[in-house]
Amino acid sequence: MTDLTTFKFSVDSDGIALAAFDVPGRSMNTLTAAALKDITAIAERVKTDPAIKGLVLTSGKPSGFCAGADIGEMEGNSGPAAELTEDEKLKRQFEGAFGFNRVLRGLETCGKPVAAAINGLALGGGLEVTLACHYRVVGDNPKIQLGLPEAKIGLLPGAGGTQRLPRLIGAAAALPLILEGKPSTPQEAAKLGFVHAVVPAGTEVGAAKEWIRTKGDAVQPWDKKDFRMPGGTPHAPGGGTVFVMGNAALRKTTYGNYPAQLSIMKCVYEGIQVPIDAALRIESRYFAALSASPTAKNMMRSMFLSMQELGKGARRPKDEAPTDAKKVGIIGAGMMGAGIAYVQAIAGIETILIDQTIEAAEKGKSYAAGLLAKQVERGKMAKEKADAVLALITPATDYALLKGADLVVEAVFENRDIKATVTKAAEAVLPETAIFGSNTSTLPITGLAEASVRPESFIGIHFFSPVDKMGLVEIILGKKTNPHAVAVAVDYVKKIRKTPIVVNDSRGFYTSRCFGTYVGEGQEMFAEGIAPAIIDNVGRMTGMPRGPLELADDVALDLGYKVREQTKKDLGAAYVPNATDAIVEALVVKEGRFGRKNGKGFYDYPAGKGPKTLWPGLADLVKVTTTEAEPAAVEELKKRFLYRQAVEAARCYAENVVTDPRDADVGAILGWGFAPWTGGPISLIDTVGLKKFVEECDRMAQAYGARFAPPQLLRDMAAKGETFYGNYKAAQKAAA
Repeated sequence: MTDLTTFKFSVDSDGIALAAFDVPGRSMNTLTAAALKDITAIAERVKTDPAIKGLVLTSGKPSGFCAGADIGEMEGNSGPAAELTEDEKLKRQFEGAFGFNRVLRGLETCGKPVAAAINGLALGGGLEVTLACHYRVVGDNPKIQLGLPEAKIGLLPGAGGTQRLPRLIGAAAALPLILEGKPSTPQEAAKLGFVHAVVPAGTEVGAAKEWIRTKGDAVQPWDKKDFRMPGGTPHAPGGGTVFVMGNAALRKTTYGNYPAQLSIMKCVYEGIQVPIDAALRIESRYFAALSASPTAKNMMRSMFLSMQELGKGARRPKDEAPTDAKKVGIIGAGMMGAGIAYVQAIAGIETILIDQTIEAAEKGKSYAAGLLAKQVERGKMAKEKADAVLALITPATDYALLKGADLVVEAVFENRDIKATVTKAAEAVLPETAIFGSNTSTLPITGLAEASVRPESFIGIHFFSPVDKMGLVEIILGKKTNPHAVAVAVDYVKKIRKTPIVVNDSRGFYTSRCFGTYVGEGQEMFAEGIAPAIIDNVGRMTGMPRGPLELADDVALDLGYKVREQTKKDLGAAYVPNATDAIVEALVVKEGRFGRKNGKGFYDYPAGKGPKTLWPGLADLVKVTTTEAEPAAVEELKKRFLYRQAVEAARCYAENVVTDPRDADVGAILGWGFAPWTGGPISLIDTVGLKKFVEECDRMAQAYGARFAPPQLLRDMAAKGETFYGNYKAAQKAAA
């Protein structure tokens, strides 16, 4: 077949066709319109050519089988013409979704056995293509991921995933995989029953052809007359329990914020009660409605497209030559410095880990040793590889070892004087080409750069704890930071496989400043007499990962107190005290309650494994007057949490701290867990509408204080009918 553009097609002497998915010019296969056209043509050729006995689908790329649908193409085609009615728009969405299902249905009913030889990751639509095959064999490689992650970006599997997977392994086993979007390893997939065999890597195609030669079955289980749903349908004895319990669990975990999960439950419930063709139409209807929802559009943009763009270095100065940090020094071997050393070593970077004593530096290295040992124990890394990674970390007290370093990241205490001391000590031995980065979370970079003899090469590189798990790094530009330093920092962050955002200098920068408003609003509510349990429960109900009082304990109350004291010192008379100052001071100074780290904060933390409990002494700090909250009151508290963070993000925009909505939204979600269902604080404002958002902020400013007052930028944008992303797209178009 010479007319294929994304597949390489051949037929062997046994009459078995091989279609190797290999999109030109891309490192990873994705399902584009061209790929679907090719699959249709391949299925037709296999169906009509009597010389062909069966078909094997595989990948021609070493990176994986298929990463799923091309979301960029999908979003580019998602903007229906303005003149269409809502019904016409929905119909067009349905036709697009069902078109994919029609292609795969044609593949599985072509009348010849079709086997998938999965030689790399198969996610989303990629896995759905394999589910439409009659047989699936996968290489024995623990790095291969098989899953349906669509729910993570606000969608549902729209190419039969919600219907074929339950028909293979039952709704009880399939629903958690679809609802949570967690991938399975080949061994896990085989145990669950959605792949038939795991074979040595490199033998997948041979095993698939052998199945076609000896056992090939051209009919899917659900197309056979004797098919019975594994575990039964919802109306079979015991079958309904899955959905009754599932609905309860869904409400508990999502609080109704995520329409994708509810749509998935409905889709599976309705679909498994009807024949497969009707089930696929049901899935397409839900997919069409869901993909048109603001939640899905925002999540897809922020958590997939923007995250990918930023991860590839979208905020890197374009005129700077590529850089590669091969030797990097870390000053400060505490939890943060130790974590940075670990991710650097994993990325193959020679790491000098410096602290005041060799014992402290060795302790920092031992943190990496512990993480590597766990990977070896779990079979995710060979011991030889772990030993080689660990050998890249050199614990030391001698700054002379920094000679020849491309970059230094200081991760010492949030104290201006200490940071100045280590800056001077490092720069005394560093080459002039080296970049100096500060991991400060709050102190302005411009002020810290005053201790540097090369302020143009001084930059903020703000990691998040725990470093090995958190995917964001906030890069902060001081007033004198030059583009080369930015390029080095972005390239370094990419190398250690984190997502970089780039912001301008400010106290607290972007992430710490906005995160602080969530914690602060919870403390404001406590000062008003609202019960702590209500505050934290409502915080979680907004979609935040934890309640604000819990988070204050996790971050450490004494750290918050020290940052506040430094801020008071720096701002002097300009500092504006608030109701929470006295609460935090009483907890830290009077009661010695520093948070989770010393087992006592807003909560008491038992020495054993028992659950934490609210400290009874809180009642002596503030008289609680609100112990119950009606639904309307809960909604108001939720709005306070979300709008307080969003208006601070808008202030950062107005003050030029943030200049790109992608930085704001991705930074919020990855940095402090801002409710992912919103797409981020800037997406939230755009979705609510600038006019309505400003009106609500004005109302809350009157009711709760000036902290809710919207900046003039929002008023101006509201008056012009603008949106943040609308302005961003217009600017991008003008630049192009």
